[in-house]
Parts: sequence; C-alpha cells; structure tokens
Amino acid sequence: MKRMRITVLLAFTLTLISQGYSNPVEISSRVSDSEIQAVSESLFALDSNKASASEVVINPQTLISNSETSAKQDRAPQPLFSRVNEGSLFSKPTYKALIALLDNYESNTGVAESVTSGEVQEQETFLKETMRNTALGQQLYSFLNSKGYYSSWQEFLEDLKMMWFGLYSRSNGKMDSSGFEHIFAGEIKGGKVSGFHNWVRFYLLEKSGKLNYYSHSFDGPWLSYPDVLGKQFMWDGYYKQVGSSIIGCSPEFDLALYTLCYVTRPGKLCRLTLGGKQLNIQTYTWDKTTYGDGKKYIASAYPATP
Repeated sequence: MKRMRITVLLAFTLTLISQGYSNPVEISSRVSDSEIQAVSESLFALDSNKASASEVVINPQTLISNSETSAKQDRAPQPLFSRVNEGSLFSKPTYKALIALLDNYESNTGVAESVTSGEVQEQETFLKETMRNTALGQQLYSFLNSKGYYSSWQEFLEDLKMMWFGLYSRSNGKMDSSGFEHIFAGEIKGGKVSGFHNWVRFYLLEKSGKLNYYSHSFDGPWLSYPDVLGKQFMWDGYYKQVGSSIIGCSPEFDLALYTLCYVTRPGKLCRLTLGGKQLNIQTYTWDKTTYGDGKKYIASAYPATP
C-alpha cells in the first residue's frame, strides 16, 4: 500500500512538472496570501498613471440587486462616463499602446483571428511600455523573479506574450480568441457578451455609441481611482449581465494585477488589498490547449463581485 501511494504521488508530480510546475508542496507554498496582498499594495502605490478625480468623472446612476441583473432593463438615462480627459490620459505611452491593440480583433467567436506583423509589434510594444518601462511593471517582475517564476526579463516578457496573446479556439475549432481579447477587448459568444473587463474599452465604445450602459450591481469601497464597478450594459445588441472592471486604473495596473493573480493563483480566487480594502480577482485557465512546456493560456480574469 505504501509503495502504491509513492507511485501515485510520483506520477502526479511528474504530471505537474510536465505542465511547467514543480512539486505539489511548492505550488501551495511558494507565495502566501499575505505576500500577494503586500505586492498588490505596492502596485497600487506605484500606479502613477491612474486617473485623477478631474480626469475621469463617472455617473453610475441606478444600483440594482443581483436578482435584477438578468432583466435587461436600461435604468441609466445618461452614459456611465461623464468626462474623460483624453488629452492627459490617452497621450501616455501605456494608454496609447493599449488603445492601438483594441481594433485588432473580430469580436465574434468562431471567426478566426488574422494577426499581422504590425499587430505582433503592437503586442510587444504594449508589454514593453506597461511592464518594462514602468516602476509598477518592474515591481511585478521583481516579485515574481524573487519567487522563482521567472529568471530573466526576456523569459518574463516572452511568457506574457504567449499567456496573454497566444491564440486558442473558443468555437468551431477556429483560432478565434486570446486572454487579452477576452479580458480587455471583450467577445460575443452564444448571443451574449463574454469577458470585457477593461474601463478604457468601455469608455471608447460608449463614446462611439456602440455601447449602452444600463445599471450597476456593485460599487467598490474606494473613494478615488482605481475603483471597481459591476455593470450591466448592451454592446452592439448583445447583453452583459455583470461586467466587472477596475475603473480609472492605468493599463499597466490592470495587466499587472491579473498577471500576478494568474501566475500565483491560476484558476483560483486571488485575495488582494488596495489601500487596505479587499479586492478579490478570479482567474481561469484555458485547459484545452497549452503552449511552451505545457503552460496554460489565461482564459479569464476579473474582479469578483458579491
């Protein structure tokens, strides 16, 4: 019986190693919840490109209960965003790099993505500007490096490129999706909005008239940016029952928090604090295909609202 247990444990360990992990004890103990919270507070303090109260003004209007989120009733006569100072915010390198990526995608799943060399360059620019060229990104790398997840900047950036931009199929075997598209740009699947957790994308589509904000079912405890809203909205005729996002943060902050949680707590609830207030991020792994040495693409990540 003892020999059988050892054999089963060895087989399990080898499976984990083949998927890019080390032993089971290390998986659970490499980073503690308190360490994750400490680094999330550091990232929060370093978000120098976040919006100020004068740069972004929102009008959340009607707060509804969770039981009402499926009603598809427009209870907000005004847009969510009353004012965004595009001149001061969108001229910053990380915002420019994010916005350049948002028109690269076919929103409907089942339609294969065609990625040009120019779009690949935009992906690399986005990662360089958000991670390598900001103190926030440098802090994230330093933490993950100290915990043994990455041994060099090159390894870190290459893994982020695959993790976030590597293509996989959500429908009909077509290479139609990626973590970035799902989380930052949003997708249409099964007659409804899927993903879509970035405030800049929301604002730009609302401004263009392609998105109609309906209501919100959650408003976080933060009195300045970044804040968190759980929103109901219609995009091009497709409904999102609860689309949570971090409002007013920089692109690098969004990317860093989701990456931190996905690397350290893949497929689990990740418990952070921002300014002493709790924020939980839920991540999901894409389990159908892998990249590299058995690593898994990011399937989704978003603020978990009650």
